Formats: sequence, structure tokens, C-alpha cells
Amino acid sequence: MNDSTAHSETTETIGTTEGTVTKAPGPVPQVRQVGLAAPFRWLARGARDVGANPGIALFYGLCFWAMAALLGVVFRNRPEYTMTLVSGCVLVGPFLAMGLYEVSRRREQGEPASLGASLTCWDRHLGSMGMLVLVLTVLELIWGRASLVVFAVFFDTGMPSTASVLQAVFNPRNWQFLGVYLVVGGVFAAVVFCTTVVSIPMILDRDLDAITAGLTSFRVVLENTATLLLWGAIVVALTLLALWPWALGILVVGPWLGHATWHAYRDTVAWDS
Repeated sequence: MNDSTAHSETTETIGTTEGTVTKAPGPVPQVRQVGLAAPFRWLARGARDVGANPGIALFYGLCFWAMAALLGVVFRNRPEYTMTLVSGCVLVGPFLAMGLYEVSRRREQGEPASLGASLTCWDRHLGSMGMLVLVLTVLELIWGRASLVVFAVFFDTGMPSTASVLQAVFNPRNWQFLGVYLVVGGVFAAVVFCTTVVSIPMILDRDLDAITAGLTSFRVVLENTATLLLWGAIVVALTLLALWPWALGILVVGPWLGHATWHAYRDTVAWDS
């Protein structure tokens, strides 16, 4: 291979009327360090986004509520699949919230926001989103299988009923089951959280490839570990509180956290051209 051929394969060029000009490389994501007060700033900004577009927020709140209701039905009827469905919700939630990210993005740039635009914002990013969905789907399947294995190991007489699960959870003699179950779920939840905490807003904003977005998301967590641990704890706490009574709180908390996640991305990732 001669030098000119090699150069053409490694450098993207564009044609102009005056010749061939080398295209400048795109912006590179740079991770910012933020303090422990940052999550509360994201929540405040997210609340303002909800107040600015209450109708859109209500629509997405209803979608989150439907997921929570489905989770409740599964827990009552097939408790052994609860962790599987939780993992599915953890997978679907960030993608569903993509419409909320679009609303926040438009508001930030002074553009009008609409439900239609939020529902179709993903169609310009199918390649990157498809790869990220594939990776997270594999994680979800492994997570679900691991959950069933934990049940099978500790309940060798068959899968327990809902009452048996509740009894097992609150029975001090079953601390090993509860510990293993929470550790297994926590490990997979942490991986999904690190992968998606800012990657989906990043893809929406810059149409970045899924691998770079996922790795940048991990870097955000690694370089802001304490802050992102606090953010994760806030997300979990608000979500759990929103599930009672009848998961009605998720109507507000879901959109609120979605908008706040956009501001988490904007605070922790800068673009170096």
C-alpha cells in the first residue's frame, strides 16, 4: 500500500471548489470534576424544566408509572422474576427518558419543546443507540439469569410465593440469601448506572458512538466517584419513596430525575474542539 492510499484510509477529507481539504476532527469529550453539591443543583434545574413543560412531564410520568405498575403485578404473581423485571426497567428507563433530555436540551438552547419532537428525537441516532441497547440487553439477560440462580440455590424446594419472599426477606435466618441477592443485583445495577449515567444524553447531544459514550460515562463516575455515588443514592431513594402509595410519586419523580440527568451530563462533560 502506498503512502497516499494509507493517508486516504486514515484521514477523512471533503471536496471543495478549490481542491481537497482535510476535515477537522470532531470535538472530544472531556470529563469535568464536580463537587458534592452538584446533584442538588441538577435536581433544582430539573425541577425548573418540569415546571416549564408540565404536560410533557406528565406524559412521561404516566409511562414511568405504567412500568412501576407492571413491576408490582409481577412481584405479586411471580416474585422470582422481580429482579429480572427491575433490570429491564433499569434498561428501559434511561432510553424512555431520552425524550426528557431532548426537552431540556431544547429549553437550554432557547428552542420550543414539543411532545412530538421528544418522541422522535432518537431516530437521528439509531446506530449509536442500537449498539448501546445491544450491550445493555446482554447485561439485562445475564442479570435476570443470575437472579433466578440465586433463588434456585436458596429455595431448592421450588420458587417461593410472594408471601414466602417477603417472609424470607424479613427473616434474620435468611440473611445469606438477602445478602447474595442484593450483591448480585447491586453489581449489575452499578454497571448499568456507570454505562448510562451520561452516555445517552451525550449521544443525543453529539451523536457520539456508543463505545466512546459508554467509556466517557464510566470516566465521569471514576473521576467524580463520591458525587456520583451521592447522585445514585438520591436516585434510588427518590425512586423508592415514589413507589408508595401505589407508585403515584413516580408521576413526578420520573420526569424530574430525567430532566436532572441532562443537567448532570452538561455539568460533568465538556467538549474540547
